[in-house]
This record gives sequence, C-alpha cells and structure tokens, in this order.
Amino acid sequence: MTRPRLLSPSRILRSTIRAPGGGRRRDPLVEKSRKAIEQGSKSFRAASRLFDRVTRERIWMLYAWCRRCDDLADGQRMGRPAEGDAASPEEIATRVKGIRILTQAALDGQPTADVAFDAFGQVASECRLTYRDAEEVIAGFELDAKDWRPRNQDDLMRYCYHVAGAVGVMAALVMGVRRDDGEALDSACDLGIAFQLSNIARDLLEDDAAGRCYLPIEWLVEEDIEPGQHTKPHHRQELADMAARLITLMELHEAHARVGTARLRFRQRWAVLSAARIYGAIGREVRRLGTEAWNHRVYTSRWHKLYHAQAAFWEALVNRPPSPPALPRWTRARLAENIAAA
Repeated sequence: MTRPRLLSPSRILRSTIRAPGGGRRRDPLVEKSRKAIEQGSKSFRAASRLFDRVTRERIWMLYAWCRRCDDLADGQRMGRPAEGDAASPEEIATRVKGIRILTQAALDGQPTADVAFDAFGQVASECRLTYRDAEEVIAGFELDAKDWRPRNQDDLMRYCYHVAGAVGVMAALVMGVRRDDGEALDSACDLGIAFQLSNIARDLLEDDAAGRCYLPIEWLVEEDIEPGQHTKPHHRQELADMAARLITLMELHEAHARVGTARLRFRQRWAVLSAARIYGAIGREVRRLGTEAWNHRVYTSRWHKLYHAQAAFWEALVNRPPSPPALPRWTRARLAENIAAA
C-alpha cells in the first residue's frame, strides 16, 4: 500500500504578513473613511475638518470603524435599515461575535477584507489603541442589537457611555492625550455622552419607529405613560418634558467637557469646541421647540455650522473655559463601577 507523501508545511502554507491596516495602503483607507463620515454625519464631518491633517485622518478612520460596527450589529447600511425580516437573537449574537473577531484581527495587523476594520487597524497602530478600548464601544453595539431598554437613569448613562463616551475617550487618545491624563479623558467621555443625549432627544420619534426607546422606564412610569405609547399625540407634552430632562443632563456633561479642551492643542481644541457647539445647539433647539420638536428633524444649517465654528475659534484662542456649575453625577469612574456591577 502506497502512503501519500506529506508535503512540507513551509512549502504549502505561509503565515500571513502582519502590517498596519491589514497591509492596505494608508491613503485609500483615509479616503474611504472620509466618504463614510460624509455619508454618516454632516455635523461631525463639519467639525472634523478643523483638525490638523493627521488628526483629521485618524478621526475619520476611527469614525469609519464605529459606523461599520453599528451597521453590522443592526443589519443596516449607513444607519438605514436593510430589507428583510428582523434578525433572530442567534443571528444578532453571531454579528457581534463577528465584530469582535474582525476587530481583533485588525488590531493584530491581519487583513480583514473590510476597509473600515482595516482603517481601524491602521489608526490603532498609530495611536496605540487596544482591544479593551474597542470592547468598551462594542458592548454598546451589543446592547442595541439585543433590543435592550434602560430601566433607570443609571442604565441610560451606562448606554451613553458605551456608544459615545467610550468613543470620546478613543478620540482623545487619537488626538494624542496620554492614557494617564485622567482629567482630559474624563472630559472626552463627558463630551461623547453629551452628544448622545442630544441625539436621543432629537430622535425620539425615529427611534420609536425603529422599535427602540432610550427613555428610562422609570421616567415613563413617573409620567404615567403606558408602555409603547410615549410618542402618541396625547403624550406630546410629557415627551417634551422628558426631552428637556435629557438636555439638562446634556448641558451638565457639556460644561464639564469644555474644561478638558484647555489641555488640547489649538486646532484640536477648535474642532472639539465646534462639535460641542453644534450638537449642543441641536439639543437646545429640541428643548426650545417643546411639543413641536418632532414635527421635522432638528438640524443645524450650513450657515449655523459656520457660525459655531467661528465662535469656537475665539473660544479656543482665549482658552479660558468657565468652571462648570456642578460635576456630573455619572463620572467616568462611576460609570466604570456601574458597568462592572452590571
């Protein structure tokens, strides 16, 4: 009996060459990431242009990964629902597992066949981002994918931390903030949370149409609102009251975030303050409109963005952020404890 001859593994198998960006050239990764932010967020795109070139490109690559993970978890494309039946819990778990596998591969310098993940591998290698940094964000996508609902304000803030506060921390690291600069990272986390609170207030009806509600159940009970009925016309005043409550929280985190911008370089400070003004204006407009806030989508026009960028320029130049009226109750350290307990 003739036995098959085994070939030498070295002749038929070659180890994958590990390189930042999975071996892709950096310029195409940056260009793809620029297109992702242009499609995904007009407000953040406008503010990102104020960064210096290197920081701007890194922020774009970080955004592309966040956007892609969000879409994969939800089965969407650029935030738009895909056609077909709702995914089963098993399918959702598989999607999140895939995100984790691709993210780890990107961090290991392996090609992922996905531009957004390769872009993340590129920026991670340049700024020493870790899997732990990424996992803090992925945990938020997992909550969304599981159709999770906040029971109380602690749950709401934990969600905001994962989907936005942790992204703010990563963005600060991308800007060159040291890992041991806790105050600057705390402020970056607060700004991300402020952005998310503004988005939640603006998108209450859109989220409800998608079968989601980020208002704490306890708030709904306090307002004597039946489950699933918070967007009905007869509850519009209660909805406006809860939106105002979100914006009050937003302003507290926004004020604390401004303190940390003093530690950034001028161009970075200018861009961050511009973003804070743009997102803050959206939230305050929702509060001002009251019960009419959801008659149309609240947004900032191009001219208003230019106005906020100009105002942020002088604010960044003077660089004397006012002291916040109070410290946020949900600090980054407290949120970490909350997450560990959960």
